[in-house]
Amino acid sequence: MSKRASNVQPIGETLEMKKTSSLQFLPVNLFGSVMGLSGLALAWRWSHEMFGTYSIVGELIGAIAIIVFIILAVSYITKWIKFPHKVREEFNNPIVGNFFGTITIAILLLSSVLAPYHKGLSEIVWIIGTIATIILACIIVHRLLVHKQDIHHATPAWLIPGVGTLDIAVAGGTMPFSWVNEINLFGFAVGGILALVFFTLIFSRLMHHDPLPDKMTPSLMVLIAPFGVGFLSYTNIIKGVDMFASILFYFGLFLAIILFGQVFKKGLPFGASWWAVSFPMAAVVNAAFKYANYVNTWPLKAIAAISLIVLTIVLAVIFVRTLTYLFRGELLKG
Repeated sequence: MSKRASNVQPIGETLEMKKTSSLQFLPVNLFGSVMGLSGLALAWRWSHEMFGTYSIVGELIGAIAIIVFIILAVSYITKWIKFPHKVREEFNNPIVGNFFGTITIAILLLSSVLAPYHKGLSEIVWIIGTIATIILACIIVHRLLVHKQDIHHATPAWLIPGVGTLDIAVAGGTMPFSWVNEINLFGFAVGGILALVFFTLIFSRLMHHDPLPDKMTPSLMVLIAPFGVGFLSYTNIIKGVDMFASILFYFGLFLAIILFGQVFKKGLPFGASWWAVSFPMAAVVNAAFKYANYVNTWPLKAIAAISLIVLTIVLAVIFVRTLTYLFRGELLKG
C-alpha cells in the first residue's frame, strides 16, 4: 500500500469524528424551527381558504417542517446517545431547559400538518405530543418550585412549557375522541394559569432589572405566544369567538407590534436563538386569520394578509441564514 493510500482512512476518520463531535453543540432550541414552519404552513392554509392563494405553498412548507423535524430528531437522539452529559447540561439549565418544550410543541403542531393526509397518524402524533407536553410541564414546574430561582433566570423561555399545554387544544380541536374535550380543557387550564404567572414574573424582571443579553433578545417574541396560542386554544374549546377571545387576540396583536421593533433591529448577533421569534409570530398570524374569518371585515383580513407576508419573509431570512451558518460550520460549534 502506498503512503498516500495509507493516509486516506485516517483523514476520512478524522472528518467523520469532527462531524459527529459537532453534534454535541446541536442546540435544542433549533426545534423552534419546526414550530415556526408548521405555524407558517397552517397560516398559508388559512390564506388558501380566505384569499384563494395556491394551496401548494402551505403544503410545501408543511413538508419542509416534517423533514426538518426528522433530521433534528435523529440528530438530537444521536447527540443524546453519544454525548448524554451535554443533553443533561441543557435540560438542567434554568433557561435552556425550557426549550425542550419546543420538541413537544413541534410534535403537537405536526399532528395538524399531517391531518389532511392521514387522520390516524395525525391522532397518534397528537397523543404522543400531548403526553410528552404534560410530562415536561410537570417536570419543569416541579423544578421551579423546589429550587430557589435567580430573578435573572426569569426570561421569556419560562413560558414555553406552559404554552406547550395550550397547544394541546390548538392541535386537538378536531380530534374525534370522546375524552378529548376534557384533555383540551386541562391543557388550557394549566397553560393559561402558568402563562399568567410567568408572564407577570418575566414582565417584572424586564422592567426592574438589566435587559436581556443581545443573543437572548429574539426570545422577547415568546411573550406574545400565550395570547396568540391562548386565542386559538380557547376558541377551539368553546367552538366560537367571544369577547374574552377578542381580548386575547387584540392584546397579542398590540404586544407583537410593540416587541417587533425591539427584536428586529440592527446589531443583534445571529444564532439558533432567532427561531424563538417564529412560532409566537405564527400563532398571532393564525389567530388573525381565524378572527378575521369570524368578524369578516376587510381591515382584519388586511391585517391577516400583511402579517402573513411579514412572517413569511422573516422565516425565509432566518431559514436561509441558518443553512448558511450551518454550512460554514458556525452553527454547531462550542
